[in-house]
Amino acid sequence: MSIRHGLLALLERGQMYGYQLRAAFEESTGSTWPLNIGQVYTTLARLERDGLVRPLPENESGQRPYEITDAGRADLALWFATPISRADRPRDELSIKLALALTTPGVDVRSVVQTQRTATMRALQEFTRLKYTSDKPEDLPWRLVLDAMIFQTEAEVRWLDHCETSLVRHRPAPIRAVDHPEAVDRAGDEARR
Repeated sequence: MSIRHGLLALLERGQMYGYQLRAAFEESTGSTWPLNIGQVYTTLARLERDGLVRPLPENESGQRPYEITDAGRADLALWFATPISRADRPRDELSIKLALALTTPGVDVRSVVQTQRTATMRALQEFTRLKYTSDKPEDLPWRLVLDAMIFQTEAEVRWLDHCETSLVRHRPAPIRAVDHPEAVDRAGDEARR
């Protein structure tokens, strides 16, 4: 998710200062992606530099609210109208981790898969529990984010099952001396060293 566009969407509701933006962002996403206040102010500075928001005079409490500009509204409308591409999403750390585990000597790939499955199942149970904590209409945005997380977690469990099946199916056969006598000779040489 783009913090930039998230803040623009919140400012479309009305003027807000940094802490209000952070609170509204976390409320809208059910705190599934906590924002650091530093991220908020850094992003606001970039949005101001790009002409997408403008700062307003400080209020009596010393907070400086921001408002969205027409250019910001156009950028936000374009973001909402543009589908998210798989290539635009961050790299999938888990798939990279498993690919590297397969090619790194001494790594028990099955253990990596099992450890991840256990953590993923715990997350799935927690997301499912959270889903049933509220059914108020105003919680719909949070529940939709939570549903997406549940579906992604279920997909991860299915993918981990697939990985485990593939590991069993594609287990390298042991090297036999009859097929590769040179490999046995090399192994013997290394054992003697």
